[in-house]
Formats: sequence, structure tokens, C-alpha cells
Amino acid sequence: MTVLLVHGDREYLREPGEELQTDLGVLEVPEDVEPGTTLETHLGEPFEVRALRGPDLFNHFERTGAPMMPRDVGLIAGHTGVAGGDRVLDAGTGTGVLSAYLGRMGAAVTTFERDPEFAEVARSNMELAEVADRVDVRVGDVTGQVDDLGRFDVVTLDTEDAPEVVARAPDLLVRGGFVAVYSPFVEATREVVESAREAGLAGIETLETIQREMDFDERGSRPSTAGVGHTGYLTFARRP
Repeated sequence: MTVLLVHGDREYLREPGEELQTDLGVLEVPEDVEPGTTLETHLGEPFEVRALRGPDLFNHFERTGAPMMPRDVGLIAGHTGVAGGDRVLDAGTGTGVLSAYLGRMGAAVTTFERDPEFAEVARSNMELAEVADRVDVRVGDVTGQVDDLGRFDVVTLDTEDAPEVVARAPDLLVRGGFVAVYSPFVEATREVVESAREAGLAGIETLETIQREMDFDERGSRPSTAGVGHTGYLTFARRP
């Protein structure tokens, strides 16, 4: 069980029995360490022990590209209702943030990544998230394997060929099942919507994912002027 050691804005991942060496001193992590306890270095500096949760995984996963943001994961979970016991097909694993979140919700996830090196990193990340038994990371292109996969409760896509997979959604989804597609570009999103319409899917909707932080200081309160908070577009549709 990997734990998070926190001191102020510093965070370190360690396994029970391992040692942490920093300028704050040396800390031995006990074999029976429990989240919620406080450990001290030999210099007396305290570190809080925390169990890993979703946002911690987002921050500490080894990355192979830009990972899906937690707010996008939240929209996918909220709009598809993915839950424990569901079968999920995911294409475009990347770092594996979405797959890890879904696995921690109790879903059985089959995820496809084209790049073998990226897939290996994702497998390591699933071990860190403790969902390797629920998330099957496969190497390859999902479009050539649609006929052999069976049906799923939810299909999530973050790939350039998403319109092709959406066209096969009726063959991949159980009745009432959802497809969710992420794209950073409007043009690709339009293609997904058109493909969903042609496939006879229902409840088609597209959302721009945008979020602004708030600034609070002595002058007053207002949305932050740092960045626009845009990540991309999410399209949802459902098999009737």
C-alpha cells in the first residue's frame, strides 16, 4: 500500500518499510503505517500520512502526455452514471487517469493504448492506484477489435478515430448504455456528433468543459484572471 507523506506543500510517495530522505531529515516509514497518523523525521519535522485518493493519483501518476482533468472525469461519471459492476470500454488510455478513477468506482475497465511504452506506464499507474485487478490495459487500436469485445455499459473515447468507434456504438453498448467522447477540437467534436446521429443514438449532447477559480483578497472577490480554464469538449450519447 503506497502512502502519501505530506509536509506543507511537499508530498512524497513511499511504501511501508521505505525511507524518506529530505532536507527536513530522514524518516522511516513503519511496516504497519496507517493513514491519518503523523510521522517525524530525525530532526523532528512532522509528516502527515494520507491514503491515496483520486486527486493524489492525478498529481503523482507518471505521465505520458496531458492527462484528463478531474473535472472532465467528474462530468463523465455524472452523465453516464458509471458504477460498481459496470463494464467499461475505454480507448486512448494515455496516462490512465480516467481508467484509474473508473476502476476505483468499482467498474471493470478494458482500455486500449496504441503506444506500447505508454501502455506499460499506464499499467504501473494502475498498480499505484490499486486497480490493476479491475483495469485491463491492452495495446492496440480498438477499431479493429469491436467484433470481439462484447457489450459494455459505458464506452469512453479520447482518440482521433472516435467517430469510427461511435458509428459502432450500437454493437458495443447494452441497451441504455452510454458513450462519452472527449476532444480538444470543435471540428472533431462535430464529426462525433454527426456519427452519433447516423448511428441512431439518443440524447446526444456536447458540453464545453470550462472552469474558473475564484480569487479572494482584501480588495474583493472575483474570478481568477489566470487562464480561461478550458480543457475541451465532451459529447454524450445513449443507445436507445
